[in-house]
Amino acid sequence: MTPEQSTLGKPVEYRDTYDAGLLFPIERSRGRAEIGLTGALPFFGMDIWNAYELSWLTPRGKPRVALLTALVPADSPNIVESKSFKLYLGSFAQTRLESAEQLSDTIRRDVSALCGAPVQIRITLPDAFGELVLDELAGVDLDRLDLDTDVYMPDANLLSARLDEAPVEETLVSNLLKSNCPVTGQPDWGSVQIRYAGPQIDQAGLLRYIVSYRMHTGFHEQCVERIFTDIQRHCRPTQLAVYARYTRRGGLDINPFRTNFSMPLPDNARTARQ
Repeated sequence: MTPEQSTLGKPVEYRDTYDAGLLFPIERSRGRAEIGLTGALPFFGMDIWNAYELSWLTPRGKPRVALLTALVPADSPNIVESKSFKLYLGSFAQTRLESAEQLSDTIRRDVSALCGAPVQIRITLPDAFGELVLDELAGVDLDRLDLDTDVYMPDANLLSARLDEAPVEETLVSNLLKSNCPVTGQPDWGSVQIRYAGPQIDQAGLLRYIVSYRMHTGFHEQCVERIFTDIQRHCRPTQLAVYARYTRRGGLDINPFRTNFSMPLPDNARTARQ
């Protein structure tokens, strides 16, 4: 179940008839152990997946297309390796199905079994494409800050907060998040929103910290959990939520959300770069 055993970075044969065996699991515990998360999780949340290359055949052989959203709970034992998910979804291309509901039920069953937890699946058909929202993450723009930095590997010591002053509530955003695939080295580009209540976080230090992921290798979910954990440990907020929107690769975008307080799930609005 290590990334090196997956299809990442390897030549593959693309299949166009349904094959659940294409799905490959990655244990969350491996990435969490690297940042000291071995017991009860300090957060809950979802990984919001969007798939833009979904097609199948009707019983009479006519192609259909749709968009798919998968909501994977953060406490699931496994995540789906993204290339295997792309290959799996592609295997429906020449598969005849009775309805979009049958497709949704099949994907829900397979992905839930792989992740070890109930996964929600939403299918958006073309007649609803015009209802999809394009929006940017709300909050104070950290990227406005003019600063120097030469740190491009995660360094939590860049973070600080005014621990001896009155607490605040803020939402901060940056479009400068970048990390790299731990197997192929391909760049993963993202935007991140940090919502918190507690000692005021030094914004320049936070931006330098976000930029410090630039040469880091890690899956999207692992990066967001590291960001959450580092901010929690170094800045001591009483409430914290971290949400990242990553640009798509292979027809998929992955948008992890982690929080330690009750709040609505983000609305899954696409950003301009997605």
